[in-house]
Amino acid sequence: MIFARGGSKGVPRKNVRPLAGRPLIAHAIDAARHVPAIGRVVVSTDDAEIAAAARAAGAEVPFMRPAELATDGAAEWLAWRHAITALRDAGGKIDLFVSVPAVCPLRTNADIEACIARYEQGDADLVMTAIEAKANPYYTLVELDAAGAPHLVKQPPASLSGRQQAPKVLQLVAGCYVASPDFILAQPGIWAGRLRLVEIAAEHGVDIDTEIDFALADLLLTRRGQI
Repeated sequence: MIFARGGSKGVPRKNVRPLAGRPLIAHAIDAARHVPAIGRVVVSTDDAEIAAAARAAGAEVPFMRPAELATDGAAEWLAWRHAITALRDAGGKIDLFVSVPAVCPLRTNADIEACIARYEQGDADLVMTAIEAKANPYYTLVELDAAGAPHLVKQPPASLSGRQQAPKVLQLVAGCYVASPDFILAQPGIWAGRLRLVEIAAEHGVDIDTEIDFALADLLLTRRGQI
């Protein structure tokens, strides 16, 4: 499943905007289509242009997402539920739910395969991706007290003389989510279940929220194609 709404604000129309020569959404579709375990690639969108771009890239768009599930304030979890229900109502069988967000175009098919393999270990309700965080609450992240003085968000276990000595911290990125369809339908959100992470390369975790992110992803994808 790839969820792509038409009303993105940070980077307007980003899902159909050309990135390294192809619409952003096409990169997610390509990654999913190259995973042997994935039998169908389905896009959920409220937007006709996105639907056309998805079909051109080889995905199915068997239904359109309701407008109320495509607003800025709508939880994507509800769009996940809608997609599962719509596919099942149409007679489709879903053995495993794999979400491949378009906003992480440098994630690879190998990253998706790693998430599926981690889920199949059997101790998780949902698997998601993360990268090592650049900012560290034990070393560089601070909050201000009432007097305006900065204090570390988390106190380190000992005095640190360098960033490398700080405990490792991970940052969630929208590279891939893997879960049981029944878990999604039964629970109120991601944090309700047993969660596990797959750490992916920092470059693969570039998450497009701003024009700077888009420019960086374009540069890295173009460079990847030249190597």
